[in-house]
Amino acid sequence: MNRAAFIARPIDAVEDPTTILRALIFSSDLSFLMEAHDGLSAAIATQAGFKGLWASGLSISSALGYRDANEASWTEVVDVVERMADASGLPILVDGESGFGNFNNARLLAMKLLQHGGAGLCLEDKAFPKRNSFLGDHHPLVDIDEFSGRLKAIKDTTGDDLLLVARIEALIAGCSLDEALRRADAYADAGADAILIHSRKSDADEILAFAKEWQTLPIVIVPTKYYRTPVSAYREAGISTVIWANHAMRAAVAGMRAVCSRIAAEESIAGVEPEVATLDEVFRLLGYDELAAAEDRYLPKR
Repeated sequence: MNRAAFIARPIDAVEDPTTILRALIFSSDLSFLMEAHDGLSAAIATQAGFKGLWASGLSISSALGYRDANEASWTEVVDVVERMADASGLPILVDGESGFGNFNNARLLAMKLLQHGGAGLCLEDKAFPKRNSFLGDHHPLVDIDEFSGRLKAIKDTTGDDLLLVARIEALIAGCSLDEALRRADAYADAGADAILIHSRKSDADEILAFAKEWQTLPIVIVPTKYYRTPVSAYREAGISTVIWANHAMRAAVAGMRAVCSRIAAEESIAGVEPEVATLDEVFRLLGYDELAAAEDRYLPKR
């Protein structure tokens, strides 16, 4: 059973989260990571049965009230990841944006994530400050050698203790498949453990074309725009991992908007009460029963 954040766990043989994440990414079967953006969404994804989480930059920024344009600081992201790790106990692949600066910022981020519950770091090859890949058409890429230096700096700092995913934004920036393949080769040489290839098209054609040409490392994808493609196509293409990248946050936005609007209009909660989670459900999700048992064990009997 999941335990809430801040509850000390018994010291026991615990498998390292990076080892678990590595097993998911390198599995011969297709793996899935679910987006989360705080402790509550992480606990819900765990309850749903997911084996790993994606700490989405878009979702974390949105939950903090920022735009997905490097407005949230890397320290704020690390804080959120720690809450997610405590609430879920799952391995977390963290959206590290473009590293929040140069190689030095990137390796500092990697070290701090490793210390605070991150199992993997995904770094994208866009210039800092970056903006969301689905927003506008201006997405300048960094030089291959410079980005490779960021990857090497992270590997030199964390070794195999942190899984490193290199995210290629060449297709987002309007570059050719050849450019994406060239970058994949360079990032593999720089020490990346896996490659995330990203697309903003409504079909998966360029993603599948990339996978057909390049299988040097595990391939991770984010089918936010080409969501109609059946999962069987990814299995057939030899893709490693699918990230459901922002749907928990978007569901929360839709749900909260509907409930707030209805309460404002009806000046009552009677109508929405049957449609929202009960307090007992919230208490069960966050392990309040463990707290009651601990009180019986540790507080003086009255």
